[in-house]
Amino acid sequence: MPTAVKFNEEEQKPERTTTCLWKERRRHASQVLKTYIEGTCIIICENPSLPSQTVEMVSYKRLSPEDVQFSNAAASEEAPVQEMEEGKDPEETERPLLPRRPSCSATTALISLGSLLLLVCGLWLLVTIFWLQAPSNSVPHRAPPPRGSPGTGGGDGGRALPEPQACGVVPEAWRFDCYPERGVVVTRELCEARNCCFIPASSSSAPGRNGVPWCFYPPGFPSYSLVSVKATELGQTGTLVKTVKTYYPKDILTLHLELLYETDHRLRVRITDPSESRFEVPIAVPKTTEKASSPAYSVELSNEPFGIIVKRTSTGAVLLNTTVAPLFYCDQFLQLSSSLSSQYIYGLGEHRSSFLHDIHWNTLTMWARDVPPTELTNLYGAHPFYLAMEEGGTGTAHGFFLLNSNAMDVALQPGPAITWRTIGGILDFYVFLGPDPASVIGQYLEVVGYPTMPVYWALGYHLCRWGYGSSNATWDVVKNMRNYGIPQDVQWNDIDYMDRSLDFTFDPAAFSTLPDMVKDLHSHGQRYVMMLDPGISSVQPEGGYWPYDEGLRRGVFINHTDGSTLIGKVWPGLTAFPDFSDDVTHEWWYDNLKRFHDKVPFDGLWIDMNEPSSFVDGSTVGCPDTELENPPYTPGILGGLLRAKTLCASAVQKTSSHYNMHSLYGLLEAKASACALKRMLGKRAFVISRSTFPSQGQYSGHWLGDNRSHWKDMYTSIAGMLTFNLLGVPLVGADVCGFSEQTEEELCVRWTQLGAFYPFTRNHNAIDQKPQDPPAFSPLARSAMKQSLLLRYSLFPLLYTLFHRAHTHGHTVARPLLFEFPKDVRTYGIDRQFLWGKSLIVTPVLDPGVDFVVGYFPQGLWYDYYTGDSIRSKGEELRLKAPLEHINLHLREGAVIPTQRPNTTLFVSSGQPLHLVSSLSEDGSAGGELFWDDGETIDTLETDQYAHIVFTVVKNTMTSEVLHDHVEASYITVETASFYGVKVEPTRVTVNSQDAAFTYRANQVLTVTDLGLNLNQNFTISWI
Repeated sequence: MPTAVKFNEEEQKPERTTTCLWKERRRHASQVLKTYIEGTCIIICENPSLPSQTVEMVSYKRLSPEDVQFSNAAASEEAPVQEMEEGKDPEETERPLLPRRPSCSATTALISLGSLLLLVCGLWLLVTIFWLQAPSNSVPHRAPPPRGSPGTGGGDGGRALPEPQACGVVPEAWRFDCYPERGVVVTRELCEARNCCFIPASSSSAPGRNGVPWCFYPPGFPSYSLVSVKATELGQTGTLVKTVKTYYPKDILTLHLELLYETDHRLRVRITDPSESRFEVPIAVPKTTEKASSPAYSVELSNEPFGIIVKRTSTGAVLLNTTVAPLFYCDQFLQLSSSLSSQYIYGLGEHRSSFLHDIHWNTLTMWARDVPPTELTNLYGAHPFYLAMEEGGTGTAHGFFLLNSNAMDVALQPGPAITWRTIGGILDFYVFLGPDPASVIGQYLEVVGYPTMPVYWALGYHLCRWGYGSSNATWDVVKNMRNYGIPQDVQWNDIDYMDRSLDFTFDPAAFSTLPDMVKDLHSHGQRYVMMLDPGISSVQPEGGYWPYDEGLRRGVFINHTDGSTLIGKVWPGLTAFPDFSDDVTHEWWYDNLKRFHDKVPFDGLWIDMNEPSSFVDGSTVGCPDTELENPPYTPGILGGLLRAKTLCASAVQKTSSHYNMHSLYGLLEAKASACALKRMLGKRAFVISRSTFPSQGQYSGHWLGDNRSHWKDMYTSIAGMLTFNLLGVPLVGADVCGFSEQTEEELCVRWTQLGAFYPFTRNHNAIDQKPQDPPAFSPLARSAMKQSLLLRYSLFPLLYTLFHRAHTHGHTVARPLLFEFPKDVRTYGIDRQFLWGKSLIVTPVLDPGVDFVVGYFPQGLWYDYYTGDSIRSKGEELRLKAPLEHINLHLREGAVIPTQRPNTTLFVSSGQPLHLVSSLSEDGSAGGELFWDDGETIDTLETDQYAHIVFTVVKNTMTSEVLHDHVEASYITVETASFYGVKVEPTRVTVNSQDAAFTYRANQVLTVTDLGLNLNQNFTISWI
């Protein structure tokens, strides 16, 4: 058995002698296996008394704590791996090494020395060859040409091993992982058993690039061949055939290919099993009836090996090239690889990361999971969509969407290239041609659905915490907010309002006044939102808990394969889980909501724990030992098992197994909740969901989960907000001031300022933490928070109009700078600033103890929002003053934005007079719009119950044009108008040809007051 020896980190050598020789890794890369376990270095030494094949441990990538598994029983109980030692060469700890047999004699030593010299010479020769073949670091990586035809072989195990020369010519950046399994230390024997190349990554790899696969596909690795193809009315169809089985079970050797030229900017590709139907994601997508007439793309098909190459016709840029690695299509392992057009990749939610993804051996796993936002971890939702900016700074972009809900890994590598590995369903994907990033998002949302138009009060300030303790304590917080004149539209309660954590109940003692509190909120123009978890208690006395009793009677719960109700454990204890894929469950859900609403007239729903989450793995009685529970390949999900902290993958739902439906749970619950609220209230539904999936925006918003009161969490919330705007869920925000751990006053002030520009803004914190609502802080902090919230409320007309654009055209609300400046490559990585729409740039303070902030301003003319002072940027970073009470806002030239006199609720604010702010371009022009309705009626656009006004400034004249009028617009007036960048002081200002009062400041700001203009009527404002 291997021998474990403690290693002293400070001395960097063994504390005691051992039969193993410790050598520096680069000198003896095949002799020592080293890994760090809780600060202890474990040297695994080969026992001379055992056969040499008993030691077969080589790793090609850093192991995460959950990945560490040893191939021998003695070491299997060791503690988790810790982070790399500080100050140590990353490569020293990221590549465990092979054990070395100890020296036994002088003769052995001489033989070893001679062997070592030969080894060194051989390694030098290989490295020289590799260096000559490798691409220069000074030029971007390019995709290798399509792979050649696979060699003949006789099936599994019958193929010859790849030639070393063929393996050596594959650049590291283009090595596609042949052994992606976690928890396996890959040896040459294991790799070559798959007929793959085994080459340790070069020691010259840059620090951090530790994921280069040592086991990778050789050129000519067997794949599918395209044996027939024919044209159809909508595109092409073909037949794919494979003659050599893979190393995963249940290969599907014949496939059906379907290419659908759906629109000029949208291509759909489906690869299916022609002999047997497979699970497909049950969301509605467009069905086209005719082929695109002038597609912006061309499609080339490689016959052998099969591959699809999609190019942009206008530039010839390759957007998709699947010939770079073999296609796999097994029952529980589907893999598709492609080159990427650049390193600029966005989307692929939900993960905590920068907005721009790192493509250097970065694997993103998708499988909905209850876990606080953590790097390199699958989080609450799954969104297999990416946006790519193309090379060359041309501003062109495209998108890719894999319509698949099964657990998957998405592996990015520096080729640049991407690999999709999913364990079920079919390969059904779309390519969106843009050509600009905003168009890509619009085209994606044409497929999965535009986001819903929110009810107006959803855009106000929301306040919540876990642990108010009583309805009276909750009510006191609301009253304090009113007393200080701090805006608040919505009060929430976490799970502590419930009676013993039971859904559709409230604590009859601590929350006895809850109905009265809700009535008081309504009388002040405020709203109430309550939390619901999907888990329904299964242990209440029979006849004593209607939701469970009625659910059993109607058969709404998820079952085991034997037909018994699956029981997990959540907050109320043992629980059953509704199957929201069944329409019967939707009706049962509505009935429960209606019964509770009759007692507590809530206005919206917060659906939590809907990954779904359970405190036991699978169920209280475990899960069956089946292929669904233990698939041949398990993506890198937290916990290592599909059932970790959720339900059995084999559980039975109406539509399919939980194996297929898991990541859809939050979407389907949101759909049931939104439909029930609309039906019950007759108004737009407000739902905030934790778990999400493509098309979520049609039914709910999203908050970014159980974050921490850290400055880093505040920073990463911007990337999360921007990513979900790309994914079609614009109503998104993070818990302001942080959920867990104790916040600090400065952090909470800065976070409230940033949160005022989340599309959805809610302050929420955890039980046993001090209060963090604005009245809980010092007068200075309280005042700063109040001012930032009043600022948000003043911008409500702009925000509401942006949501209208999102709802009707798929636009983003919170917008990355690269969307408006796609040719400025410096904007591609910016996630410390963002835009509202196309014109208002937000530059928050994200660091403690500073009174300034540095922001990037793309080339052009910008205006300080508050003063109108102009900034002419060449495309540069500028240092801005940022005292604690101030958040920097700037207007881009050429905009007209509608603002409003703010008040403490949007019910009051939305009736206040408007102030129009115009930021003139160099030629004196500007433009903007306003969408207005009653804020809560369903489908006002479709039923013509809205007003739409366009504002234009040209040649010293503002014109208001009413494109569509409605009585709602007659209730507010335009009171004032300001024009930034009026170069010459006017001598006269007229409004509808009548003289008007005005002021002009030295910073070139013209303000016209006392207008009293009817918004429903056209008007002009001119100056000379």
